[in-house]
Amino acid sequence: MKLSLSFTILALSSQGSVAFSNFAARPNVARQIGALRPFATVLNYSVDQSGESQTESYRLNYKKDGKSISPWHDIPLSDSDGTYNMVVEIPKYTKAKMEVATKEENNPIAQDIKKGNLRDYHGPIFWNYGCLPQTWEDPNVEHPELKVFGDDDPIDVVEIGSKAIESGAVVTVKPLGVIAMIDDGELDWKVLAIQTDDPLAAEYNDIDDVPAAVKDGIREWFRWYKTPDDKPLNGFGFDEKFLDVAETKKVIEETHEFWKKLRAGTADAGKLWSGV
Repeated sequence: MKLSLSFTILALSSQGSVAFSNFAARPNVARQIGALRPFATVLNYSVDQSGESQTESYRLNYKKDGKSISPWHDIPLSDSDGTYNMVVEIPKYTKAKMEVATKEENNPIAQDIKKGNLRDYHGPIFWNYGCLPQTWEDPNVEHPELKVFGDDDPIDVVEIGSKAIESGAVVTVKPLGVIAMIDDGELDWKVLAIQTDDPLAAEYNDIDDVPAAVKDGIREWFRWYKTPDDKPLNGFGFDEKFLDVAETKKVIEETHEFWKKLRAGTADAGKLWSGV
């Protein structure tokens, strides 16, 4: 069964905003996503659903000009105005653990499977969750201070805006900070960001602008979320503090450089589908 939605994204980089138009639920129509950026390349692609939701066969597949593309490798990381593209995997207030399938051809979004079962959080996540394309936390590189290796995934994003964003959407965000989560001995950065058209985006420009309750809530949610499965608490580097936006951009750029090496074939890809 196929069920798709149709919408258009108009991203105005010069004003740092994103406006949505022509949003409608239409059976059997692909989600058409067009990002129009002044003085930049026009990105037009569609997202098609295959398989039934809440089944192992469910996929969100990305296409451009009728050809399959990867949301990980083929969507640009950033825009010239300093904003970034976020691939939304999990909408806020939902529980299904959706993710870019890094080991599958063209990296569709699918629900994670663990021990043969579809994976769900034990309670809803309270923010939009996804990743930055064209980034990679290299499991072959040890962080010089934290002494742990990357988790082999694109860098994660926690988007703290006011609205739920559907899985598969690509939105323009600005980073505000980052926290170094240590999950099962692996480095798993979490970028805190806000969609550029959110009402609070004009007020939030760095990590100190974000209320302490929001930062604490994110850190504690990720500390505890695996404990119902008898897993230990996750830890955090750098005294459990969020780093500021300047340090965040350095982390993003570092993971972008790791991704470049993955695509060039100079880093060990293991079982990942790198498209090369």
